[in-house]
Amino acid sequence: MKEFLQNTQAKINEVTGIPYIDEDWGQLDDYSPNSPVIWPCCLIDMSNVDFSDLGIDKKAVPQNRQEATGLVTLTFANLKITNTSFKAPQAQKDSAWSIHDIIEAAHAKVHGFAPVIGSGKLMRRSFKRVKRDDGIQQYQVVYTIGLHNV
Repeated sequence: MKEFLQNTQAKINEVTGIPYIDEDWGQLDDYSPNSPVIWPCCLIDMSNVDFSDLGIDKKAVPQNRQEATGLVTLTFANLKITNTSFKAPQAQKDSAWSIHDIIEAAHAKVHGFAPVIGSGKLMRRSFKRVKRDDGIQQYQVVYTIGLHNV
């Protein structure tokens, strides 16, 4: 897990404009606009990992071998302090919508990326906006990944 997080973090760091990239430990929960992040941010979480048994390999440690499939969620967030109405100045709208450019650039880096030896590639599964009432613009992009012989 540690190597997976470090390699994924390093890959996302190739995208300019994301000053805070970290494991998701709840930085956007219950803090309102005072979240312990630097805006914009990307938080990485691996969850919902299902394992299946492959059998025994007496030469390996552990001997009982498994395959796994899991979900990796990249949460992108920014503090949106300006509106994007039709008559707003274009520079203001571009700044407020910059999170979408960041999401697209990060997707171009991680989609098809295999973070560790023995893993499959990250493949996008879903995208959703998280509604908030505190001015934080938040989106989650979920990827699937397979891990082999673990």
